[in-house]
Amino acid sequence: MSQPIIPTSPSNQPTYALPQPLLDLLSQYLKEQVTPTIEIDPNQLAYRWVGGRTGNLEPLSVNLFLSLDDLHGIDKQKSKLVQNTRQFIKGYPANHVLMSGTRGAGKSSLIRALLQAHHSEGLRIIEVARDDLQILDKIRAAINALPADSNCRYIVYCDDLAFDGQDESYRTLKSVLDGSLDSEQDKLLVYATSNRRRLLPQMMKDNINIYNGQTDEVNPYEAIDETVSLSDRFGLSLTFHPMDQQTYLHIVQHYLNLEQQKISADMDSDAKNALESQTMPDKIKKDALRWASERGGRSGRVAYQFSRYWSGITQLEIADSKY
Repeated sequence: MSQPIIPTSPSNQPTYALPQPLLDLLSQYLKEQVTPTIEIDPNQLAYRWVGGRTGNLEPLSVNLFLSLDDLHGIDKQKSKLVQNTRQFIKGYPANHVLMSGTRGAGKSSLIRALLQAHHSEGLRIIEVARDDLQILDKIRAAINALPADSNCRYIVYCDDLAFDGQDESYRTLKSVLDGSLDSEQDKLLVYATSNRRRLLPQMMKDNINIYNGQTDEVNPYEAIDETVSLSDRFGLSLTFHPMDQQTYLHIVQHYLNLEQQKISADMDSDAKNALESQTMPDKIKKDALRWASERGGRSGRVAYQFSRYWSGITQLEIADSKY
């Protein structure tokens, strides 16, 4: 009986070929585990990370219409954020920033307005979702690899950041913020927004268990320390509160004035004077307050949405009147 032929390598050592389906599975697995090389163009104003672990930085076509002067009712928070950002751009010490508080108060809008104000000075934005935080180290390495004469400064922007008790991805962010050996950065800061001030949930039952001695932990207060350890690594924490009626109506007036500039050519003189006056017409005021009530609260976002609603209605009425 003849012996089977075993393929040999040049060194006369037997070689064994894997079945093609298994090779395909192995190749797919390796692709899923390996992050592609990240390249950053300093001339690109903004990127967004897409595709998870094996994704890429996608260039964004940003709209720079929103300015810092368009954001009202948050002057204190805006002043501190601008000051920190200017320090960063100049190469001076600056802090990571956590903006937390009521929804629609202007947290995300501040990021866009910062880019509009300072992109000519080298400010750049990279948007990273909470589920993609594991890629931060790769992004940091790509920024460090930029040419020495690159004067760009990068803000990694995480919107709506929050974690549940079982989510361990926050530890990656902790390391980038402060904790790893190379966590100090002169070209990268993290600006995050969240509706939750502490980012991690704090449970009443944890406190009750500690007070009643019903916990299995030897040092139960360490569990509480863990829930605040992430937010504490942001050097600058800005809190946004619900706004009062006067501030809300002031923001409505501001956005209506901006809209009036777009449609003034088609408006009659009475409508122009009503919008340009310092006192908002009672009908518009009532409509604006009703709009906010139907949406559960007053905020800059709600004011902007009302201005678009009112402007759209007005332009449609003008167009209909011509026929």
